[in-house]
Amino acid sequence: MRRPRRLVLLSTTLTGALILTAPAAPAIAGPTPPPTIVVSDGMTQPVFSFADAIEQRVFVQTPLDTDHDGRLDRVAIDISRPAETATRGFKVPVIFEHSPYRKDTWGDVPYPSVLVDELPQNGLTSRDGARSAAGGETRRAVAKANLPGSLDDYYVPRGYAVVLGQSIGTGDSDGCPTSGDRAETLGTKAVIDWLNGRARGFDANGAPVTADWTTGSVGMTGVSYNGTLPNMVATTGVKGLKTIIPVSAISSWYDYYRANGLVVAPGTYQGEDTDILAQYTAGQARAEGTCADEIAEITREQDRVTGDYSRFWAERDYLDGARDVKASVFVVHGLNDWNVKTENFAGWWDQLARYDVPRKIWLHQGGHGGPGSGATVPLPDGRSWTYKQTENRWFDYWLWRVPNGIMDEPTAVVQRENRSYTTYANWPDPGAREVDLRFAATSPTAPGTLTSGKQPKGKVEQSFVDQGRTIAPTDLVAQPDAANPNRLVYTSPVLDQDVRLSGRPEMRLRMAIDNKPDANLTAYLVDYGPAGSTAAPVVVTRGWTDPQNRKDDDRTEKVKQGKLYDYRWTLEPKDYIFAAGHRIGVVVFSTDQEYTLLPLGGTRLRVAPHDSELRVPVVGGRSALGF
Repeated sequence: MRRPRRLVLLSTTLTGALILTAPAAPAIAGPTPPPTIVVSDGMTQPVFSFADAIEQRVFVQTPLDTDHDGRLDRVAIDISRPAETATRGFKVPVIFEHSPYRKDTWGDVPYPSVLVDELPQNGLTSRDGARSAAGGETRRAVAKANLPGSLDDYYVPRGYAVVLGQSIGTGDSDGCPTSGDRAETLGTKAVIDWLNGRARGFDANGAPVTADWTTGSVGMTGVSYNGTLPNMVATTGVKGLKTIIPVSAISSWYDYYRANGLVVAPGTYQGEDTDILAQYTAGQARAEGTCADEIAEITREQDRVTGDYSRFWAERDYLDGARDVKASVFVVHGLNDWNVKTENFAGWWDQLARYDVPRKIWLHQGGHGGPGSGATVPLPDGRSWTYKQTENRWFDYWLWRVPNGIMDEPTAVVQRENRSYTTYANWPDPGAREVDLRFAATSPTAPGTLTSGKQPKGKVEQSFVDQGRTIAPTDLVAQPDAANPNRLVYTSPVLDQDVRLSGRPEMRLRMAIDNKPDANLTAYLVDYGPAGSTAAPVVVTRGWTDPQNRKDDDRTEKVKQGKLYDYRWTLEPKDYIFAAGHRIGVVVFSTDQEYTLLPLGGTRLRVAPHDSELRVPVVGGRSALGF
């Protein structure tokens, strides 16, 4: 970036003081130099006129033909940039949000029923899957919330261009939607290639258009599917993509629509799957017309029968692709997001750490979406930043190279249960240690206990009957001190101090299915008050598994009725503090009315508590439990 010859603007990183230096006038008048950004307190300031911003529509050519019409698909993008990029040679970086929700979505696309007489995997012959080495979604409200204007209103005055794209097969773009696969990834990458002179772009009349107004440095952001697309394209290692801020984003579509071999819905969207999403984003005319065959192929390949991991899901799994990420990543997610569940941020975060990708994480107590622009975190040095300021400073550092010290600040920001924010060195907390909470029972019917020490003598077995199709999880979680024929519950002693969980709990259950070839299997980790408390239970986290996938999520293997097997599966990652005076509880049941397929009731499941446990990552380890 060239500095102006007439006015040099300098800002200090920490104090926010702005120093203006006016050199002597040049002896010979020359052309007016391009302007520059203004930085104060480590952030770009809104000094460019938004009213005068240039807006344009460009169609970027991709290397794809997803609708098989013999022509390369083009994706539509809308650009807003400072007027100075045209009048004074000002070159700016780009903040890019790509989306399949811009227009013409199919708002009332029909969902399939999840009511079944038997689970579809019942009666399957044993088969081996093959997990590919290669290598969701979003609730409809995102389409309505994804309105042009919020990004350009804020960032164009600060010296950025903003690009809002329409994903391949959606809105004004050509082609057919593919729900997260390589084609959609390359369709998104083409925009960054065009911004860096490596792809062709055209105006509405077909005339070539170039992006001669940009530095080529690109940052991507977005919520939900719009945040998933940055994860996808980052795995290509595309040159020019400097940073991404994925908010409530998917890192593996299998972890969005499946769980350890089970077909599991996004929260409150029972029946949704990749084909329903494709139809929704395509719009009814395209979904039932030119893209009907392509969407039918998605329906076949997604496999709602076995729920197994397959090549289809491997192509929509970005975790292995973290090895190729060249951009920095600022992960943002709600700890209570049951649409894009927390494994999607945690699995991605783990992989980014594995490959030493520059990163930061912000976790909040909300659900699907961001923390809100005004969410404020105090730093150890006494300063405080809102979330929007943090986003601004992140983009400034990675796109304008503003030396604002953001990478020297704590890596993790977590909002606690009282809604205050605090910082940590990393996530999960480096002080977390695995603790085994062993199940114990002295009665075939009475609720059991959790202990981190020796179990009581005796090996009582307990059983329950699945009625999850008609009984809601809230009823199965309630009344932990009373027997219930449709679930099992185990509780700890009352805690004498706060206990913080940070990471993934893992269930280890010895269980048999007595009268069916398969069943749903669900576990909830619950925060209970002391015995007799009238406080409502708090579901901390959940997890599901298919007993036929006990060896791996890509392999279905029949279960012998009445035989005890050992099952292991992780619950959704969490950061949570159990308050002193409360109890830690585990509830085991079968069908989860809010997430799994809903078979007719009557399946009988039998558990061996003495050989079962929940492994919990506790900050401070066993000594922090106090029991």
